[in-house]
Amino acid sequence: MKSWDTIVIGSGAAGFAAAATACCKGLSVLMLEKAPHFGGTSAISGGAVWIHDSDQARAAEKSGSAEAIRCYLKTIIGPENYRPELVDAFVESGREALAFLEKEGAVKYSLRPLSPDYYPQQPGAVDVGRALEVVEYDGRALGARFRDLRSPPPGMLLFGGMMVNRVDIQHFLDMRRSLRSFSHCLRLLLRYGRDRLRYPRGTRLAMGNALIARMAELSLRKGMELKLNVNVLSLIEEAGRVTGVVVEQEGQRQPLLARRGVVLAAGGFAAGELAARYRPHTRQHFTLSPPTNDGAALRLGGAVGAREGADLDSNFFWAPVSVLRHADGTEERFPHLVTDRAKPGIIAVNQQARRFVNESNSYHHFASAMQSESENAPCFLICDALAMKRYGLGLARPAPVNNDALIKAGYLQRADSLSALAERLGLDPRALEESVARYNRDAADGRDDEFARGGNSYNRAMGDPGHRPNPCNAPLVRAPFYAVTLYTGDLGTARGLLTTPNAQAIGQNGEPIAGLYAVGNDMNSIMAGTYPGPGITLGPALTFGYLAASHMAHPLSPITGEQHDL
Repeated sequence: MKSWDTIVIGSGAAGFAAAATACCKGLSVLMLEKAPHFGGTSAISGGAVWIHDSDQARAAEKSGSAEAIRCYLKTIIGPENYRPELVDAFVESGREALAFLEKEGAVKYSLRPLSPDYYPQQPGAVDVGRALEVVEYDGRALGARFRDLRSPPPGMLLFGGMMVNRVDIQHFLDMRRSLRSFSHCLRLLLRYGRDRLRYPRGTRLAMGNALIARMAELSLRKGMELKLNVNVLSLIEEAGRVTGVVVEQEGQRQPLLARRGVVLAAGGFAAGELAARYRPHTRQHFTLSPPTNDGAALRLGGAVGAREGADLDSNFFWAPVSVLRHADGTEERFPHLVTDRAKPGIIAVNQQARRFVNESNSYHHFASAMQSESENAPCFLICDALAMKRYGLGLARPAPVNNDALIKAGYLQRADSLSALAERLGLDPRALEESVARYNRDAADGRDDEFARGGNSYNRAMGDPGHRPNPCNAPLVRAPFYAVTLYTGDLGTARGLLTTPNAQAIGQNGEPIAGLYAVGNDMNSIMAGTYPGPGITLGPALTFGYLAASHMAHPLSPITGEQHDL
């Protein structure tokens, strides 16, 4: 019977953090992925991590204090759901985890020069120091495995296959008014053109794709085995310890043994039947999770007595999503995270044609507001011709791109007046005109008296830094006017299995289950379903993946078979 030291179920950032750490600590590793491509939701994410006191923050003298981040988290999470033992593990071990993975070559990050926490006015919040950006990566280093890496959906790529990060996006927006930005974009286009002569898409990887590719290359080079299209049917348990898994591949069942432990990193349950049970019922909802994120960890862990967390502040990490329906019946989902909502000249209205939220707040906050009243979901993102030309809207690209195909497909609505646009959207024309007029009166002076848009550092960081006096506000005045429909969506689940600070799954008796670990979205979120800042899913994913593998690397007791500290 085949055996490894560690078996990792799932291939997102948390799974790879565990796998890479285990490989670097001398353990043999098998990674099992149900999908035909590896990377999971992490591969299409922004890739940012939120970490306290990183080496990058220290170098910039922006570390801040442990007391400040604990204060901030306690304020956002709330005292009822704040778990000090897990928060302490994250705060105290995050830097160690990131430094270890960077030293080994599994990840590479730079400090964002400005990336405020999502609630910058709360005690302990910072504008710089916790959010780190993935450094781009050359996908050619993966060799033949590059084609197995999950690609972002077409709407998140330029020109059919070119990845860009936050910095690149700003350069593309500025390329007609900045020689530096023009040169940057020209270099990207030339690289992309060369890539397409040999590869199905660009090999200059950014964001979550770069994160996963770098970790995969290191893990594979260190000897990790990666198997795709594998369904894990059950865990093997002997004398109260998880010792392996039973898998099915190509119709064949097979037991596989894990001497040190099994890591559940299967991505949560956002795409499975369980999702509807824990999600508020809006008319239509769209997840960004791949279909294979169907709650396998809850099923597998539950079968051996692992405890599931109770309802959190939110069981999901929310985001507004627009949907393009192609002629062949397929759907393309686009998450409205950072590219449009906060930009001047763009507002959101509900089915009563009224604004209902500060559009520049975080995607989690925005989508939560959509769920607060039935008339808010779906809602509509509206802009004028100036904003469309400058920023685009969802899948619609800024000038000089022609977006007529999106209009023909019904994704993008266009009209020569606000009243005509309202009729296309099924809204009251007078109500829409009044909402826009009310917003315009304030926006002309850079204000938003209704929702204080642009009123904090996070709002302003998401706006257009070149627009004055407020980077988030500008009147909607130039016809034609445009709109896309936004639905509630999610980036994954927060509810998962309860764990110890070493990521060991906790049993019904309150004790750790030997040999079983849960990380990433399979671990009950230490953020308790809140969203304090950019990278608050991947920061803990790397940290607890590292802690799980480090715990497995401890020597085994010859009598009990338990790991014990050195």
